[in-house]
Amino acid sequence: MKRHVISFPRHCFPLFSYHSHLDPSLNRLPFSRRCFSEKNCSFDSTTRNFPDYSPKKPILQDSELIRQIAIAIKQRRSEPLRRVLKPYESKFRADHLIWVLMSIRNDYRLVLNFFEWACLRRDPSLEARCILAQIATASKDLKMARKLIQDFWVNPNLDVGVSFGHFVEQLIYTYKDWGSDPRVFDIFFQVLVEAGMLNEARKLFDKMLNYGLLISVESCNLFVSHLSKDLDGIKVALKVFSEFPEVGVCWNTASYNIIIHSLCQIGRVVEAHQLLLQMELRGCMPDVVSYSTITSGYCQVGELQKLLKLIEEMQVKGLKPNPFTYNSIILLLCKTGKVAEAERVLREMISEGIAPDSVVYTTLIDGFCKFGNVSAAYRLFDEMQKRKISPDFITYTAVICGLCRSGKVMEADKLFHDMVCKQLEPDEVTYTALIDGYCKEGKVKEAFSLHNKMLEMGLTPNVVTYTALTDGLCKCGEVDTANELLHEMCRKGLELNIYTYNSLVNGLCKAGNIDQAVKLMKDMEVTGFHPDAITYTTLMDAYCKSREMDKAHELLRQMLDRGLQPTVVTFNVLMNGFCMSGMLQDGEKLLKWMLEKGIMPNASTYNSLMKQYCIRNNMHATTEIYKGMCAKGVGPDANTYNILIKGHCKARNMKEAWFLHKDMVGKGFSPTASSYNALIKGFYKRKKFSEANQMFEKMRSEGLVADREIYNILADINYDEGKMELTLELCDEAIEKCLVGDIQNKNT
Repeated sequence: MKRHVISFPRHCFPLFSYHSHLDPSLNRLPFSRRCFSEKNCSFDSTTRNFPDYSPKKPILQDSELIRQIAIAIKQRRSEPLRRVLKPYESKFRADHLIWVLMSIRNDYRLVLNFFEWACLRRDPSLEARCILAQIATASKDLKMARKLIQDFWVNPNLDVGVSFGHFVEQLIYTYKDWGSDPRVFDIFFQVLVEAGMLNEARKLFDKMLNYGLLISVESCNLFVSHLSKDLDGIKVALKVFSEFPEVGVCWNTASYNIIIHSLCQIGRVVEAHQLLLQMELRGCMPDVVSYSTITSGYCQVGELQKLLKLIEEMQVKGLKPNPFTYNSIILLLCKTGKVAEAERVLREMISEGIAPDSVVYTTLIDGFCKFGNVSAAYRLFDEMQKRKISPDFITYTAVICGLCRSGKVMEADKLFHDMVCKQLEPDEVTYTALIDGYCKEGKVKEAFSLHNKMLEMGLTPNVVTYTALTDGLCKCGEVDTANELLHEMCRKGLELNIYTYNSLVNGLCKAGNIDQAVKLMKDMEVTGFHPDAITYTTLMDAYCKSREMDKAHELLRQMLDRGLQPTVVTFNVLMNGFCMSGMLQDGEKLLKWMLEKGIMPNASTYNSLMKQYCIRNNMHATTEIYKGMCAKGVGPDANTYNILIKGHCKARNMKEAWFLHKDMVGKGFSPTASSYNALIKGFYKRKKFSEANQMFEKMRSEGLVADREIYNILADINYDEGKMELTLELCDEAIEKCLVGDIQNKNT
């Protein structure tokens, strides 16, 4: 008996091996035979035949009843069956069902109606259910066939092992005479897989091979996909993918995509990429999904260059990246701090006619916020709403976190209330970000108010929430209250971690209690927590700010003796200490040593040196440091630009200051009030009143307040030009912004 193959693509090779020397004569065989591998060439001789169907014959009395029922429903088919069969209802038994079906089997609609009528009165036997599934499949009503099989398996009291054996037996028994359509086994296989009965599905697959039937590649794909839901299942899926071609399964592109996804899930991205290359050699062309899956895999392991190279390969083959591909690229670029490049990818995506979704925008917004460029994040936040893409609570949380990190807590609070008004529920992360923001501003009362609101909403504060509150209390000098809070935290079953201790150390240092912070660091070890690089860096920072550089050096030595690797932040703390103490030569030596040791400085490292040289009016040295920074591939941040702008304005290099201002704004950074003040004063001194006014208006539009000297300058300019109304307006604004603002600040 020939094996029936339900679907047959051109390729059928096992995983990680090649059959490049197949006998050419195999291509002349019928396709149902051709998909066997060589070692199965003797399989047909052992193929079992499906049994003949031989039901129990009805007794004479039953035969007459069955004949009457069959005639009645055929002749009166337009009438409701409940009316037609009412005279026979009391005599009808479950075993009559099959005998009636044998009489009407060629009329599918009548078969369905009668089966439904019978099921309302008696539960059908398993044999009857299988017969109807065979008829439905042969009649191409695969949806009904699936329902008939599914309905049997919804019973929670089934003994799966026993029921599976009986069901397979009945489906095989009824196959030959009631349908002979192999898709019925395909449907049964799919039902088993979807019900999570994967062992039984594999048994059915093997059983069908004995009868010369091969489950379709689509069903096998479903099987492999369900196997791949956990690590152990992925191992089995890889084994199945390797073994099934040996019995004739011919994997398609969807099959490869499932395995590629599985390999990426367990971090074997290189193997997934190799499989992508093998697909073509096996006559199976990768599609956009194949490439997108691997780009996502490279994104997860941080391989940016490999990801970009893969995109190039994809485009060479005429495949356009889909939204999933673009999102992977944007995510990885944001993770690696290349947020400006990530936005360029967004622009390319839009130009290709691919509409970005909420996930893409949220990824970019979060990236800009994490790297301190909140204005760019806000711009994207507004853009997505103009595109009718509604920000979700994750988007709002990203912006709130960014604003809080940038010290713009009032803006964050406003956005928080906007979020609540739009029926979006903040989660623990949202509340904790705002609590941390208030604590960093010293507004502990507001932070605890939010903490209480959080509890009212049924949310549970986590260790990060309590760490933020502890940090806030310590900064306000309320160390005893912070300790009480930590005890409350422990009573709630939350365990202190290294971050909590580091927060306490930081709080004590900020409050000027360095000795107490050192004692706490020693107490940490007693409780089983070892100080890490952050602990040491925090204490070093405190010593540097109090000009105790010897003690900072001693801590660095202890840190190295313990085998802890200093971070770039550690060196930035030392650099800042040297610069604040006027030890610029030591600072430059430290920078040189970092570069020699392969420790890459960041913008903050260079900023400390440039700031001190600007204060000393040494713009030549400042410029040389800036050039060296750019030559090393370290990009300037907002602080870099603000330092340079103020330095050049002070040195009356207004052309350079103006160029830096334009470059800064072009990269999405926002100048500070002090930078605007410096530019306005610089333009005024050079008699460029129009430019000074332009800067002042820009400053006002961004909600920044100019200092008193600026108001005096602009009032004088307008008075000299005879603009009395504008002069009075500036005087009123100066009183409101400067004098009244100062009084309110003193009172608070």
